[in-house]
Amino acid sequence: MSSVLASTAPRTPSTDLDPRPRRWTREEFYRMAELGWFHGERAELIEGEIMVLSPQGPSHSYFTEQVAELLRNSGWTGVWVRTQFPIDFGPYSDPEPDVSVVMGSRADYRAAHPTSALLIVEVGDTTLIYDRGRKASLYAMRGVADYWIVNVNDHQLEIHRDPGADRTQPFGYGYASLTVHHRGEMVTPQAAPHLSFSVADLLG
Repeated sequence: MSSVLASTAPRTPSTDLDPRPRRWTREEFYRMAELGWFHGERAELIEGEIMVLSPQGPSHSYFTEQVAELLRNSGWTGVWVRTQFPIDFGPYSDPEPDVSVVMGSRADYRAAHPTSALLIVEVGDTTLIYDRGRKASLYAMRGVADYWIVNVNDHQLEIHRDPGADRTQPFGYGYASLTVHHRGEMVTPQAAPHLSFSVADLLG
């Protein structure tokens, strides 16, 4: 009798069989792009999720190039200033920051994207919540020490530093330091203490 009871007793569902989100890899993401899945769209891979962004308006393009030109003309040597190019943050993340400053020259990355950045700058207008949230948490998790947001809406520059564990953030990491800067102030990248930039210039 015991064997009959055992065979008819309800079974506890295994948590391994519960529905769960599927994380996409960089390889799969690139293959989708090759097949035209994102034709006409801005998309990036963030911790296994494919994020589709709104089209760039003229203001976003203007501020992105404004920041990039200031960095390129600053005399910061030994670096490559990149605009909206991917950074390889592992098998599940391939973000495309508006501006990134990486060690070395363009020739150093003919075969692979950089895996780190000295400075990342995002232009926050329609993407401000995303830049402060998921993007900031991802950059902190990957050890980006200096993360700036050009906040177009509020006419200010937000500098995030001191990345570390933070359970309140989307990916369990965040920035302990946030300073807000306005026109009339000067700011300096952590990796280039000999350089200073006018916030007014960064805000255009």
